[in-house]
Amino acid sequence: MSTEIAKHYDFKNVEKRLYEWWEENGWFEPQNQPQNENFDPDIETFVISIPPPNVTGSLHLGHAMFVSLEDLMIRYNRMLGKASLWVPGTDHAGIATQLQVEKLLRSEGTSREEVGREEFLRRTWEWKEKYGGEITNQLRRLGASCDWNRERFTMDEGLSVAVREAFVQLYEKGLIYRGPRLINWSPGLKTAVSDLEVEYSEEPGTLYFFKYPIKGSDDHLPVATTRPETILGDTAVAVHPDDERYQHLIGKTALVPMLDREIPVIADDYVDMEFGTGALKITPGHDPNDYAIGERHNLSIISMMDKQAKINENGGKYQGMDRFEARKQLWADMEVAGMVIETKPHTLNVPRSQRGGEIIEPMISTQWFVKIQGMADAGIKAVRDGEITIVPERFEKVYFNWLENIQDWCISRQLWWGHRIPVWYGPNNTQYCARTEADAYAQAKAEHGDDVTLSQDDDVLDTWFSSGLWPFSTLGWPEKTPDLDYFYPTSVMETGYDILFFWVARMIMSGLAYTDEAPFHTVYLHGLVRDAQGRKMSKTLGNVTDPLDVIDEFGTDALRFTLLTGGTPGNDLNLSLERVKANRNFANKLWNMSRFVIGKLDGLPQDVVFNAPTAADQWILTKAAKTVTDATRLIDNYQFGQAGTIAYDFIWGDYADWYIETAKQQLQDPAKAWTTARTLVSVLDMGLRLMHPYVPYVTEEVWQNLKQASQRVSAALEPQLGWADALIIAKWPEAAHFSERAGDTAESTANADAYEHMVDLVRSIRRARAENGVEPSRKIPAILATGDAALAERLSGLNNALASLAQLDASDVTIAESAAAPEDSISLVVGTTAVYLPMAGLIDVAAETERITKEIANADKQIKRLTGLLNSPFAQKAPEKVVNAEREKLADLQTAKTKLEAQLAALQK
Repeated sequence: MSTEIAKHYDFKNVEKRLYEWWEENGWFEPQNQPQNENFDPDIETFVISIPPPNVTGSLHLGHAMFVSLEDLMIRYNRMLGKASLWVPGTDHAGIATQLQVEKLLRSEGTSREEVGREEFLRRTWEWKEKYGGEITNQLRRLGASCDWNRERFTMDEGLSVAVREAFVQLYEKGLIYRGPRLINWSPGLKTAVSDLEVEYSEEPGTLYFFKYPIKGSDDHLPVATTRPETILGDTAVAVHPDDERYQHLIGKTALVPMLDREIPVIADDYVDMEFGTGALKITPGHDPNDYAIGERHNLSIISMMDKQAKINENGGKYQGMDRFEARKQLWADMEVAGMVIETKPHTLNVPRSQRGGEIIEPMISTQWFVKIQGMADAGIKAVRDGEITIVPERFEKVYFNWLENIQDWCISRQLWWGHRIPVWYGPNNTQYCARTEADAYAQAKAEHGDDVTLSQDDDVLDTWFSSGLWPFSTLGWPEKTPDLDYFYPTSVMETGYDILFFWVARMIMSGLAYTDEAPFHTVYLHGLVRDAQGRKMSKTLGNVTDPLDVIDEFGTDALRFTLLTGGTPGNDLNLSLERVKANRNFANKLWNMSRFVIGKLDGLPQDVVFNAPTAADQWILTKAAKTVTDATRLIDNYQFGQAGTIAYDFIWGDYADWYIETAKQQLQDPAKAWTTARTLVSVLDMGLRLMHPYVPYVTEEVWQNLKQASQRVSAALEPQLGWADALIIAKWPEAAHFSERAGDTAESTANADAYEHMVDLVRSIRRARAENGVEPSRKIPAILATGDAALAERLSGLNNALASLAQLDASDVTIAESAAAPEDSISLVVGTTAVYLPMAGLIDVAAETERITKEIANADKQIKRLTGLLNSPFAQKAPEKVVNAEREKLADLQTAKTKLEAQLAALQK
């Protein structure tokens, strides 16, 4: 039966089919839970909770990055035999989703206020059901091997129970309170937003200088501000206590311009004597720094804006004006009144809403807060004590700095879409915090009788409150479910460094507070994906890359491999589509090399006979063992890019460019054919296993073809780890298997070293041929003087491979311990071997003289460096093994230089 496979790899035909096959067979689920049975506690788990994308979202490169990284970790650990669970889900995204539905309502000529809360929520759930699955379908296209049976949504019933439980627990501990405080107010969204949801941008603005009249005198204080409208909320003017210009005014009474309201002149160290005029207007109700000063001096707090950022009753005749309209009018009136000094251009750091984009207004508002310091201290301790590791480590400093300076967390939002705060109000504004409305009524009836009526708080919780519970709420908390018992704590939290505070820190604090355990042992942070020039992607620059477009053109594997190998932990990655294209070619290379291997299986001798491995076999098997060892170590240390590059170089370079070329000759020898075929199959199998977490589709497709072809030909071709039903659940390769098959003796090591030396010889000969313009197809003679009889003997056994790969005339290749350089030859030194290429009539003597002279100069430079190193304290302090290795390098360089000088002398005769 023929083992031939399709000539070309068609990713468009493969990806959807394979993904459905994996999912239908249950291979995305943990592999150690028999039907209707409990988990095996002796099998180690590996668990990732997906960073839940917004239910409103569509796929962008940030999603592609985290899916690629997390899927790599899940597939790798699944192949290690761990019970690997990747919990998928989406976030209800309070503000973002509400904005979408409000936009929809406006297009229908109505608004959320007009339809009312109940109808608005019905429409929002309807919108979620219609559009909410788009993002998860797109994640599937990236090959995400999530357990979709465990998919969660932050507002599904189970997670809603968890949110109410968390709130009630904190409330009962006295860690949640409601009260007036300065918060960030989004006038467009009409809700409070957290400090982390405010983005600051440098924008051109104005510094306004004006006179603050002193009561009962003609004196005044010159004051500067960037926000004149807030003058209407001033409750003091502050100067530095050491500022001699204004010491005589401290304790006096100033009059608010245009309102004549009396306020004190105070002294405070916060005032910068060098900025503006050195006198600072204090508006505690609309500035966080002023709020702190107001608390220190027990100043009154005046809020002079309403929730639409219009001037309220405290603004006198400016009441009803928009804040920026009031700015213009107030300044104009002050100018008429002779209070204006001047204006100057000034660059402002403007706070804008991350969602709405409008300017944020600091404002006093009654909100719900969490006393967070105790939870923050626990979060700091968990990382300091090594219970949680942050990769890369440098982000620990950023994490500590934020938690050490944390403020109480404002958790209420004036939205309708979200987890409604589980507090009900009864007679005389009594509060009842409860897990359910029935529980709240039970509390109220015990206090006020059966006729009591309650109304629930209108606000909803900050989205990050529910997201902070994600690692354990998705596993069933607060119920003690089998999933929670077996899979919690989870293993790794992988996400972007930009939400270290938004989300990661909150998960750590929440996990420690509610479960008494850190929710994961490692935080892995990836960077941003930028364009090829390193610029942040934006619609304004027109450089946004849609990952779905990239997948359609080049395939999922090509995009994944580019993202996984193009960066390092915590650093931004510049995405080049040329690199994606090159990685598509790698998928094609995998396909083509597998076609060669599979195609050769039909022509094997009828009798299955395995003989001792050749030097080429031992070389590739030794290389395979080292590649598995190095790649595994690097993946275990989260160096995914380096591990992928090592595997890529091994498959494309060592296996395809060198071993396959030698194998072509070995397969023609019946005595070597079966050993060669087994080596081809086992090493390709290893490479596919190694690459599967990076490029799952092409590796699975190739592996299935390899498996089926091998099984049809002979059971003797089965790899040492066996043929699993699918590569996705196959075992991770083990280095020992390849070391053992190579022989793992001094003799096998010497043979492998000889083949490695041959590879170096071929590279040097190819380079010399190219530099001297020798036609690629022309076969030329060669003389090799190894300086070592044993090496000469081993290289003689590789003569056919050497001649084939270097385009030499196999019948005119001399390999000996020593040999004289013939006239008109190119001379090369490769390690300790001198190579002479007799090329009468083909050689450019001047160019060859220049090349050898440069090599001698380079050797001199290295000899001088190593001589200095070995004559320094290094020789006494470094380990003996290291010193001896440097001495060997020096000896080899000196030998090489001697040979080069001899070659130069022969050339100049």
